[in-house]
Amino acid sequence: MITKEITDQNMLVATEYVHSVYESVVARNPQEFEFHQAVKEILDSLIPVIAAHPKYRENSLLEQLVEPERVITFKVPWVDDQGKVQVNRGFRVQFNSAIGPYKGGLRFHPSVYAGIVKFLGFEQIFKNALTGLPIGGGKGGSDFDPKGKSDMEVMRFTQSFMTELYKYIGSDADVPAGDIGVGAREIGYMFGQYKRLTSSHESGVLTGKGLQYGGSLARKEATGFGCVYFVDEMLKSKDLSFEGSTVVVSGSGNVSIYAIQKAQELGAKVVACSDSGGYIYDPEGINLETVKYLKEVERLRISEYVKEHPHATYTEGCEGIWSIPCDIALPCATQNEIDEHSAILLVKNGVKAIGEGANMPSTLDAIDIFHEHGVLFGPAKAANAGGVAVSALEMSQNSMRLSWSFEEVDTRLQEIMRNIYSSSVEAAEQYGCSGNLVAGANIAGFLKVADAMLAHGIV
Repeated sequence: MITKEITDQNMLVATEYVHSVYESVVARNPQEFEFHQAVKEILDSLIPVIAAHPKYRENSLLEQLVEPERVITFKVPWVDDQGKVQVNRGFRVQFNSAIGPYKGGLRFHPSVYAGIVKFLGFEQIFKNALTGLPIGGGKGGSDFDPKGKSDMEVMRFTQSFMTELYKYIGSDADVPAGDIGVGAREIGYMFGQYKRLTSSHESGVLTGKGLQYGGSLARKEATGFGCVYFVDEMLKSKDLSFEGSTVVVSGSGNVSIYAIQKAQELGAKVVACSDSGGYIYDPEGINLETVKYLKEVERLRISEYVKEHPHATYTEGCEGIWSIPCDIALPCATQNEIDEHSAILLVKNGVKAIGEGANMPSTLDAIDIFHEHGVLFGPAKAANAGGVAVSALEMSQNSMRLSWSFEEVDTRLQEIMRNIYSSSVEAAEQYGCSGNLVAGANIAGFLKVADAMLAHGIV
């Protein structure tokens, strides 16, 4: 254990250094609260690493790490179906390219602003490093809301968005993918516009593509499946399993649907899921085919579920979903959906494991409560990494002009998630925080990126 060799003086110096970097981030990025939260969680984990390796402090590694390499903001004008010109704002944060081209999704949601995109991009640095694949961290999106928009409106918006974004991306530079509000439809429109603007069929410039034009089998399942694979590793470490467990999954988008599917395949009973309007509770177990039809085919609200399954109940608002007793909770909706109050309810009702399928869905206070009560906790940058891992595998297939089978991609995904779990456990043990996968994942991701940055010099 490295921490046995660290002096009290080194710990004091490292603590002061980390706190000064965090205070600088808050001062230089006012009102960007999600970004502050993401930075604090990671930097606090790194104190023993900085104490053990002064070279990171001496080279101002953290100051370099918390500053994006590039931030791009642009207007996105488009015409709605009534002929009125609308204007949204687009973002792309190219955060860190030390180990590969920028890689990270695009989020279309009214809540998107600079702080959201920077928090997502910062998290992506470490998540991508954990996969073991050569991809850097980036993120982007717009405050455009695709809900309630026609296909033609979405097409006009995405074409306008890509008309600006295409200048900054490329298969060896920056490779966006989907996130909240960006699925196969949006990726297809953006790829078509990129192809039109560049006069080239550069398959590797976007991931999450349709199978007809360079997409990968198992990509849409990857984040949800990967989250369950990671949680399964945590459970096995304590002689537990999904078999016979009761599971609550928030959200009903891509991540949630395929987390439900894999949990059910492993023998769990999933009793609840949600969307932005509210949540359904089905004590007999969620009928996944109904959820898929509502969300993937008809694009309807989850409240419609009870019309097909009247024994189930629908409740307005999303917060109450965490009051449902469960053995395993998989927050797969959005950031900070589990706060201190929700964490207390989950613990009171006997939750054994949490797997973060969304990006940063638990507040720092909630995470503290889970750790205090011995709840197995899989942090997003580890448990949520399956999507970007298969995106990188999609890039590999595009480069080789090959297409792997579903089974081959899924096997690689399982191996990647096992490796992420193992490296997180080992890093936590090595730096004196055994069992804390938040710290372990942060440290393991940081060491890979930091050493690459040092090797590149001051650039």
